[in-house]
Amino acid sequence: MKILGGLVTPDEGEILVKGQPVKIGHVNDSIHLGIGLIHQELNTLDNIDVAGNVFLGREPSRFGLINRAKMRADALVLLERLGLPISVDTQLDKLALAQKQMVEIAKALSLNARVLIMDEPTSSLTVTETEQLLKIVNDLRSQGVGIVYISHRLSEVTQIADRVVALRDGKNAGDLAKADITHDNMVRLMVGRDLVRKAASAEAKELDDCLVVKGLKTTRYPAREVSFDVKAGEIVCLAGLVGAGRSEVVQAIFGTDSALSGEVILNGTSMPLGNPRKAIDAGVCLVPEDRRSVGLIVEWSIKQNITLPGLSKYARMSLINGQAESDAAVTESKALGVKAPTVETIVGNLSGGNQQKVVVGKWMLQQPKVLILDEPTRGVDVGAKAEIYDLMRELTKQGVAILMVSSDMEEVLGVSDRVAVMHEGTITGVLSQKECSEEAIMRLAVGKVQAA
Repeated sequence: MKILGGLVTPDEGEILVKGQPVKIGHVNDSIHLGIGLIHQELNTLDNIDVAGNVFLGREPSRFGLINRAKMRADALVLLERLGLPISVDTQLDKLALAQKQMVEIAKALSLNARVLIMDEPTSSLTVTETEQLLKIVNDLRSQGVGIVYISHRLSEVTQIADRVVALRDGKNAGDLAKADITHDNMVRLMVGRDLVRKAASAEAKELDDCLVVKGLKTTRYPAREVSFDVKAGEIVCLAGLVGAGRSEVVQAIFGTDSALSGEVILNGTSMPLGNPRKAIDAGVCLVPEDRRSVGLIVEWSIKQNITLPGLSKYARMSLINGQAESDAAVTESKALGVKAPTVETIVGNLSGGNQQKVVVGKWMLQQPKVLILDEPTRGVDVGAKAEIYDLMRELTKQGVAILMVSSDMEEVLGVSDRVAVMHEGTITGVLSQKECSEEAIMRLAVGKVQAA
């Protein structure tokens, strides 16, 4: 994908456009050939507005000056096409991650590309936004645009794909005609075997409370309180629709977001709010939703990222013991199955799944008591998902309490011991494993309070 987008030069091989061989050595070459690229990780600028992001580097001009009126009008047409109800003058740092993703999609649509490459375009979108995007994909296809749709959400692939090409370890693992596109066939090509679906563990009954949250109020919903608990050796999922305030709650627990009031108790001791360093020292760790922006330093190596939270462990008299640091990083990378030549590999060059493993790995070295996972498998392939789920179960066997935020219903139902459902900043109900169903979760997610 990066080669077709002009970001990486190929070592060998051939690219044909309309049957003719072409060379793509620069992003502009790709654009001139009619190839549009929507990156999985956002390439937007938070300090300029929506219209500026959509037409960045291609701003319409008049008399040598940017024609703001035309740029705003053209951007508005694209936003309306995507069903995105925001102003084109909104600065991007004011938008949620899902809205930024839609701006990135609008940017690609503005190119009027003949071939549009979409890398995990729905990874941060709501169900409604996803349906709107798939409708646009079908419209573009009917207009003769070729779509390369990269996704680990296999239900979407089944819904829209005419053909499937599966990659495994950098090689073509096979393709499927439309009649052969099924979930199991795709999984078999992607991981090289049938994936065994593991049920969640038995419902926790006599486990001790590890994390207790009482009356927590966040800046997103200052009039609403959140209270729940997570037991040692249990996985509790915060479910709900995008915008319900789930990420704000876990960020407030960890200390990266302000809590207006409330109490967080870890193993019977009240934790100070708003202090991530003290949370880490106490054994509370957070794998954030946006791994590239706040979970990793993508310009650094695997080793530097994995050892960063506990760097003092590898230092003596303020000098880092490079060998000890490397040994720890190698051990953790192997344990998590990070695929990279060495631990000196720059994290920004890894796949989404391997980046996520590095984020998890840096916390594993801290031996957490509570591990918070915000959308832990966003943009992660089915094989890596299974490995992350196995790791979560292994941690619960060791007594670690896991608090997970997830919008993936299959994940919520398949992994959780209990599900706490949020709606507009408060918990409308907590479901046991036996009570969990998609219907029960959605009823609570849209605001129907659970009966006492």
